[in-house]
Amino acid sequence: MDTDRTVRTFNDFFRERGHRLVTGSTLLPPPSDPVLFTTAGMQPLTPYLRGRPHPQGRRLVNLQRCLRTTDLDEIGDTTHLTVFQMLGSWSLGDYDHAQSLRWGYELLRDGFGIPQERLHVTVFGGSDQVGPDTESLRVWEDLGLPVERAGDENWWSNGPAGPCGPDSEIFVWTGESGTPPQGSPGTDPRWTELWNHVHMRYECHADGTLVPLRQPGVDTGMGLERLVAVLQGHRSVYDTDVFEPWMRTVPSLWDLDGPSTRLVSDHLRAGIVVLGDGVRPSNTGRGYVLRRLIRRLLTTLGGGDSSRTLADLPPELIEHTLDHFRQSVGLDLVREVLLDEEQRFGRLLERGSRLLSRPEYRKPLSEEDYGYLHDTHGLPRDLVAGLLADR
Repeated sequence: MDTDRTVRTFNDFFRERGHRLVTGSTLLPPPSDPVLFTTAGMQPLTPYLRGRPHPQGRRLVNLQRCLRTTDLDEIGDTTHLTVFQMLGSWSLGDYDHAQSLRWGYELLRDGFGIPQERLHVTVFGGSDQVGPDTESLRVWEDLGLPVERAGDENWWSNGPAGPCGPDSEIFVWTGESGTPPQGSPGTDPRWTELWNHVHMRYECHADGTLVPLRQPGVDTGMGLERLVAVLQGHRSVYDTDVFEPWMRTVPSLWDLDGPSTRLVSDHLRAGIVVLGDGVRPSNTGRGYVLRRLIRRLLTTLGGGDSSRTLADLPPELIEHTLDHFRQSVGLDLVREVLLDEEQRFGRLLERGSRLLSRPEYRKPLSEEDYGYLHDTHGLPRDLVAGLLADR
């Protein structure tokens, strides 16, 4: 099952059950949201989870693209992506959490063909403020799935304040072929988290106080790329059809190990998507995130090595990404921005090398030194560390 068919199967399942498809996915959150980028499928729907009527009704489904800078240090493994897509379904005060769990199990088993014996679930085990999620526990036991009671990790919120509630997580076994499922999600990492079903029951205030929502709802989210990896029998999201052009082409351009190939592919792809949503490189805000992505990948490629340049990036990779995310920005603009940032980075490296050759920087640097180099000369800490290691 390829990526496009996976999306159609998910959307069709919920549309057949009265959900309306929400379109217009973008990385840029609503103007009233203080965050730089959309980080979860529910984020644009926060006002409606709090009770505001949604113009499309009380049952919704969508595919939302997201960006998380909190995972940057994890990029290069087999599961994390900077920009990813989240399949989601919502009940805005309509059906209950138990119904969401039953539908989720039905879709995974019958719609996507994942055998029951490869599934395991976790439920919220309770806290000082809220009791255990016995409703979800009963549903999963009735469906015959093994259940593990967890703690705070099964309490979902999108920040220190806002809608929140107990979270029931569905895991799938990803062990080697012929290896039967073993242990539980809490004891064996081969259980991969696949789909979260959140019972949005509370509003958390800044002081940690929980107040029941006047309209409890259901929020579910499942990473598309991770689901496709499971359906295509891969351990890595980078082995799926959506990354196939990248993983076939990047190793022929640059001599990189596996983690570095994945990082370069991820950051280039993410940069293209951010550009496609209208962001341009700068020293602040969203533009700085884009600039940081480009400079991280250039550092991985070797910094000032003129034999490794973004000019070698085939147009087909840019077009493939823009087509996948249905973005209309021009190919020439993307290439122009990438190459301009590469040239800027080269000049920054030259300036940084000259600066760090001064006698005062031949000793171990203090936190004050790193702060000065960043604030006055625009040299990030990781870049300084790399230049110092190379001299």
